[in-house]
Amino acid sequence: MTAIDRPTADQIKHPDRPRLADVLGPGLITGASDDDPSGIATYSQAGAQFGYSLIWSLLFTYPLMCAIQMISADIGRVTGRGLAANMRRHYPSWLLYPLVGLLIVANVINLGADLGAMAAALGLILPGPQWLYIGAFALVIALMEVYMRYARYASVLRWLTLSLFAYVATVFAVGVPWPTVALNLVVPHIEWSGSYLTVLVAVFGTTISPYLFFWQASSEVEDEREDPAAEPLLTVPAQAPRQLARIKLDTLVGMAASNVVALFIMLTTAATLHAHGVTNIETSSDAAQALRPIAGEFAFVVFALGIVGTGLLAVPVLAGSAAYALGEALRWRVGLAEKPGRAPAFYLAIAAAVLVGALLNFSPLDPVKALFWSAVVNGVAAVPIMVMIMHMASRRDVMGEFALKPWLKTLGWLATAVMTAAAVGMFATWNT
Repeated sequence: MTAIDRPTADQIKHPDRPRLADVLGPGLITGASDDDPSGIATYSQAGAQFGYSLIWSLLFTYPLMCAIQMISADIGRVTGRGLAANMRRHYPSWLLYPLVGLLIVANVINLGADLGAMAAALGLILPGPQWLYIGAFALVIALMEVYMRYARYASVLRWLTLSLFAYVATVFAVGVPWPTVALNLVVPHIEWSGSYLTVLVAVFGTTISPYLFFWQASSEVEDEREDPAAEPLLTVPAQAPRQLARIKLDTLVGMAASNVVALFIMLTTAATLHAHGVTNIETSSDAAQALRPIAGEFAFVVFALGIVGTGLLAVPVLAGSAAYALGEALRWRVGLAEKPGRAPAFYLAIAAAVLVGALLNFSPLDPVKALFWSAVVNGVAAVPIMVMIMHMASRRDVMGEFALKPWLKTLGWLATAVMTAAAVGMFATWNT
């Protein structure tokens, strides 16, 4: 056993004991960033329009999103490369570049919509010009992501996950009928109407998004490079038991946090807006504003501040995952642990994504339509990307002895099938 393989004293004494760091890693940040302002708008619409009848979808998608995120993280940790870098090595460029292009377009549109939603939410609490808030958020996020050391920046993102508790607080401020919630959570209520299926497809697309796959895989690569004792598992398989167990725990906790918060957003809007006949919510700030006269000032302020906090977490993930995918596809030096001078193209891509997203708010593109088109592009991109991830993770020439186990392969392909059905459903309900 080499020095790099040798377990620490803590591992010898407690080989299976999880540490706090095991549940505060890339999986937690990835899961929390899934509840971005755009996602909040989708979940708010689901609760406002259909009450509690769609909350079962969050329990249904939990094991599926855990599987695909776990597989993405495993690819990064096993190979020491992000998803796009692995795709470049093992698949033709004519397949890689269109998928990366779709991801970048969807991310930038989503990022711009999130910046607009953050500015609108802050404007509800602190009146001021929206252009100023959008510019300030974009500038602060870009500067932090480019110039802050990775370990410290990752710590900031972890602290920002606390903003998700805003939506837990609002539920207990408004009160919900918990027996009704429990019944609807485990017994699906499905309406065969165009409006219901459209919102259901939107929930699936918001919960399982391509940018999350790329971010978590690349974050695992970053964490491995930051740790002097770590190596890709293909190189040092002795590290696999602890690392794969850590990824599993981290992902389970992160995705649980994501879906629990989504659930609480649905519950808040179902118990207040739906119950009072407010059924049309187009943006997350619309939801916050509608809560004010119904649920009171506290629920309104907490909900609005949550939009700002989740945006501060999600926008860097959207910009970062786009830059990782583009940089890996084009063989750039990439990584938030790199200094800007050593990876100029990568950091320029991050800054450009944030800048273009901010400028979209001043274009003729309507923010509601921007969210719609972001969902469409995500729905189109998710299926082929998931197929590639599943195929890649099953190949022994890519993953070695860490190729997918049957249970994870089954869940991963089921997630892919569900997203395929969601994409088909999206187009089938387009004009209904």
